[in-house]
This record gives sequence, C-alpha cells and structure tokens, in this order.
Amino acid sequence: MSERRDGSMHQLPLFDVPASEAEITPRTQLRHTLALFQQRLYLDGKTEHTVSAFTSDMHLLAENLGETIPVGQITTRNLNDYLDWMEHKRGVACSRKTYARRVTTLKVFFRWLHGLGVISDDPALAVLQRSGPAPLSPILTDDELDSALQTARGMVRGEQRDARAEFLVRLLLETGIKKNEALRLTPADFEITGALPTLRVRQSSARHAHKERRLRLSPALIDCYVAYLTQYAPSKTVFTCTGRNLEYILEDISTAADLPTRMSFEILRWTCGVRDYRAGTAPESIREKLGLSPISWVETFLKIRRLSGEAVDVPMPSQHADDEAL
Repeated sequence: MSERRDGSMHQLPLFDVPASEAEITPRTQLRHTLALFQQRLYLDGKTEHTVSAFTSDMHLLAENLGETIPVGQITTRNLNDYLDWMEHKRGVACSRKTYARRVTTLKVFFRWLHGLGVISDDPALAVLQRSGPAPLSPILTDDELDSALQTARGMVRGEQRDARAEFLVRLLLETGIKKNEALRLTPADFEITGALPTLRVRQSSARHAHKERRLRLSPALIDCYVAYLTQYAPSKTVFTCTGRNLEYILEDISTAADLPTRMSFEILRWTCGVRDYRAGTAPESIREKLGLSPISWVETFLKIRRLSGEAVDVPMPSQHADDEAL
C-alpha cells in the first residue's frame, strides 16, 4: 500500500504500470501515463484533433526527458530546459502557435497529475512563457480576394473546370469554418431549398455534441455548391479528399493568382471575421458565427479590430488552456 498526499491509501500496481488513474504513483514512468492521459482528455470532451496534438506533444517531452523518467521527479527546470531544446536546439522550426500549444499541453498534463494527488507540486505552473503578443495573421484585401476567386473559377480538372476550387474559397471566406469542421460536413448539412439557405456546422467534441451553429449562405455560394455536387457527387462527406489536398488547392490558387499572401484555412477564417466586422456585423454575431467561447473571443476580437486598422491596446497573452483558438 502507498499513501497519497491527501492521506488516502491505494494499492501499488504490479511493476508500476498503472491500469487506471488511481494506480499512478510518483514513481510511475512517464511513458506509462500517456494512455491514461489520452483517456482523460477524451472523458473531458476534448476533440480528436486536440487529443492527437497533446499526445504528440507528450511523446516529444518523453523524447527529451527520457520516457522512463518517473513523473514525480520531473521539475520546472526540466520543463524549461525541454522548451529551450524544442525551440532552439532540436533543429526543427517551432512556430509561436505550436510553442504555445506545447506549453498548454504541459500545464494540462501536470495539472491532471496534481489533481489526482500523484504529485504534491505542479512543475508546469512556473514554466517559461513567451512575452509580448503573438503576431497578427495576414488577411487578404478585396482586390486579392477578387483575383483569387477569378483564378479559382479558371482552375481545371482533366478537361473540365474544377468546381471544387471556387466552392472551397467561397465556403471558407463566407463561413469562416475551420479545416476540421469543413472535413466533417455532409450534404445533409447544407439546407439550400428553403427561403433562408443555411449551413449546419456541428461540434465534434462529446462535451459540446448538443451544440451546433447555423450559418447563412449567399446565392453565389449556393451556385458553387450545386456545381460542385454535380461534378463530384459526394455521398458521405462533402469533401472527398484529405485536408492536406484542400490545402494544396488553396496554395495552387494563391500561386496562380500571384497573391503576396498564400491562402490557408486560417487566413481565410481571419479574413472572414475582419470582413464581417468592417461590414458592421455585431461582434457577438461574429463570435457565434466562428464558434468561439466568450473567453477565447476576448483576444480574438482585439486581433480582428487591429487587423481592421483600429488602434487598440494589446494585452499580454492569456495563460489559460483554450482549445477553441481561432
């Protein structure tokens, strides 16, 4: 038997390979906690994308610290050294967004262990954070969007025009949906026969499975969608290719249109938010359209205002973990 820091007693697992959260101890090797951490993320309603990203981040930590290190021996200095290695010594580029996510992963993982009573002190509480705001994402100007749409209309597939190119650009520009949301769309999500055509965007998270949002569709987007259906005839999901292939399409359009900024899901999402704001759409309506929580909207709205040309004070980056970042 072993005593936790809260005074409770529990049975030590054989060979210290825990079969449940209750069997994790300070001497449990880091590698033996990862499967249980994944289970906890799913139980907490995290998306498949988030679980995959956090798991990858933890494997990277194990690569640096050694996968057999006992979780009770990991210190704040270990974590800061790991972040320094990841950013400067690993030899692989690490964007600000990736860095921030990996810090979030550390905080979530060690907060989980601390909450279980496995460790008495959380070593991730004081890990080094970047200072200053993250750089703004580029957005497309009206002229660049006109050029992109004109180029998309001219894209071909075999010997005929490829309706997918223009449909993809218009869909992302008008709705601001994320890549994982686009890949989940089915023909049933498009309601185009009524007086007010809409798109249903569903949540993938079990925690938010009851939530969905309805987005208005313009006649131009509906025309593109009908042309796309005629050409591709999707039966399950609307897009019949991978997300990476959709990214290639956006890159090809950007190159052909000679855009100074290469289009991506993220850039079109920011462009959508800025265009709506400039058009006078209420901020709360933009938040709901983008599917953001009130907490994450605070920082996102400040960025939208800055991208719109407004002079606003820039706060320090938020320290909380947020899976809904734009």
